[in-house]
Amino acid sequence: MTPPSPNRPAALVTAPLGRSGLARLSEVVEVVHEPWIDGTALRMLDDAALAARVDAGGFRVVVVEGDVVGAETLSRPLLAVGAVRGDPTNVDLAAATAAGVPVLHTPGRNADAVAEHTLGLLLAVLRHTVDADHEVRAGEVWRDGTIPYQRHRGGELAGRTAAVLGLGAVGQAVAWRLQALGVTVRAYDPLRPDASHDLAATLAGADICTIHAARGAVAGHLVGAAELAMLARGAVVCNTARGALLDTEALVDALRAGHLAGAGIDHVEGEAPPPDHPLLSLPGVVVTPHIGGATVETEGRGAAMVADDLGRLLSGRSPQHCANPAVLDATEVRA
Repeated sequence: MTPPSPNRPAALVTAPLGRSGLARLSEVVEVVHEPWIDGTALRMLDDAALAARVDAGGFRVVVVEGDVVGAETLSRPLLAVGAVRGDPTNVDLAAATAAGVPVLHTPGRNADAVAEHTLGLLLAVLRHTVDADHEVRAGEVWRDGTIPYQRHRGGELAGRTAAVLGLGAVGQAVAWRLQALGVTVRAYDPLRPDASHDLAATLAGADICTIHAARGAVAGHLVGAAELAMLARGAVVCNTARGALLDTEALVDALRAGHLAGAGIDHVEGEAPPPDHPLLSLPGVVVTPHIGGATVETEGRGAAMVADDLGRLLSGRSPQHCANPAVLDATEVRA
């Protein structure tokens, strides 16, 4: 194998990127692709294992999704770390900054995917899609002498008011989609001047509450019993952000009391609820296993963003998305 040139350093890519994403990365680095998610046994590398693999391959760049990049890996002569995540929580940013290694990340790469999944959950709840599907498969279309039209009269999105909590890339993508469907949108995000800074006013009387705040936006739950009580009776709650932002016990209580008509949830605290979790036995609830961003387009977009920023970095220009920008001012790219 011909050694890579300084302008095309060797890169270990453990993120699942797909053919188009790999082609884009291959334009700027020599790619060795070892995706963690392929195969029946998932292979997530800890810091020590990743450092050993970097040593074995002589890699100067690593591009990860879930593998842990800590002080041991960052002590190697890396040019950059790419994390195909909006928030690179799997990378020790303090250690990277101390080592002078730029951490490239991909904010907004999954915004369209999560926004579409949010709408899918809302529509599934409002139109009883999952229950209706189960009835067809069970041969119960004419159950108990009734017809589906009687059992599954739902609601429309048009004409409702939605409280969008968090107006980052995903929240914005959800907001304009809802508006296009005839929904009045009120937004809460204290970091954005174009959103209301008053959570209570945003929630008051809303028919939909959809959560898109970042991890760590609040110390505890962003939405608990008090916030759920502010919504209109018969409202629907959707959470495609982090489970910790929504008080699950309060959600169950509000559903049982009839204050809420339903919920669409893509992420719960603890990642996977046990089969006997009370949320799963309630009507009007649709739960998916944290798949909001799981699209091939998301993977390709993340790869393109990292590739573009690697190209900038290797040519001496500043990357657009660097999680520790202080290193760009203090350190030149190490060939």
